Amino acid sequence: MKNGAVRRFFTSSSGVTGIAGAALLILPALLAPLIANSRPFYMMTADGKLSFPFLRYIFAPDSPETLTEQFFNYTALLLAVLLILRLIKQVKARRIFSVICAAALLIPFFTVKPVLDKTDYRKLCSEKGVKSCFAPIKYGPFEAAAAPCSRPDKEHLLGCDDVGRDVAARLIYGARASLAVGLFSSLIALVIGCAVGLAAGFKRGVFDLVTMRFVEILLCFPSFLLLLILMSSLGDRELGQSIPLVIAVLGLTGWIGIAFLVRGETLKQRNLPYVESCIVSGIPERRIMFFHLLPNVFFPVLIAFTFGVSGAILAESSLSFLGFGVKSPAPSWGGLLRQAFDNPLDHWHLTVFPGAALFIAVMSFNFIGEGLRKALAVKE
Repeated sequence: MKNGAVRRFFTSSSGVTGIAGAALLILPALLAPLIANSRPFYMMTADGKLSFPFLRYIFAPDSPETLTEQFFNYTALLLAVLLILRLIKQVKARRIFSVICAAALLIPFFTVKPVLDKTDYRKLCSEKGVKSCFAPIKYGPFEAAAAPCSRPDKEHLLGCDDVGRDVAARLIYGARASLAVGLFSSLIALVIGCAVGLAAGFKRGVFDLVTMRFVEILLCFPSFLLLLILMSSLGDRELGQSIPLVIAVLGLTGWIGIAFLVRGETLKQRNLPYVESCIVSGIPERRIMFFHLLPNVFFPVLIAFTFGVSGAILAESSLSFLGFGVKSPAPSWGGLLRQAFDNPLDHWHLTVFPGAALFIAVMSFNFIGEGLRKALAVKE
């Protein structure tokens, strides 16, 4: 993106609003173990024995969605290390240390094994002579800490769900599921759509005709009905973690619109002089498509990507609400909304807070897309 477009994006109300809303979701998702955790950061017993119960569950989280939790934990640690390494002024040395630290951080995620620990640390740390430090929310997303469907109070600011688990903790960890599904499924759709659209628009002729007719056949299927069919059939196979499955299904079904967009932009660029000169020069077709055409059609695709993220988040919440998305006990916003379905007025906190989080997420990425559209629409 050119400097002028960047400046216009960050000075537009829609762009700033979208970035602020996205940060409001991404930061708590990255820092979730520091915000909501039932294990103390450190604990010193009366006899002076020091332990750090919190650390193990950074590298080996006790969660049914281990891959998602480890990804966000690793990303948070890596960003913290990269910020510290910014103090190194030599660019080459900073890059070398960054690569070394990124590789070294992966080691504990593979070597530390998960342990099922049912210790009540809050009770243990309340004993005389024990010193400890907890996260602001002293409850994890999986432990039943109060009566089912308890309303908000001083102990549980957003209340509890139908099992007695803290809603605030499940909202924060549920943001991880929504963001992972939104970003990674849209990325898969982006890769497939760009590849199909570039190939069809560049080759044209019979290849374009056959490819786009196949894409149009896929377009005839109702997308959400197709998602329900795929998730219901694959979900019964007990494939393990549900979030990677949701990402794969949404990604493999969400690329059709991007393919049409990329093909149209490629057809506009196909007959321009720079493409003709590349062909005459004997440059391989693959290089022309991905190194010359793609950068010139990427900005409209980037806008479509941001709108695709919000659509994927909404689709994941809808699937989870219907029981076909993220599987319980893993936290998800759609799952929380589902718990209030039988009595939404009495269990209003299970409707308002997850609904507000979902609204902020969808509107934030839509605002980012609108800001990008306005910033890139101005010809410099």
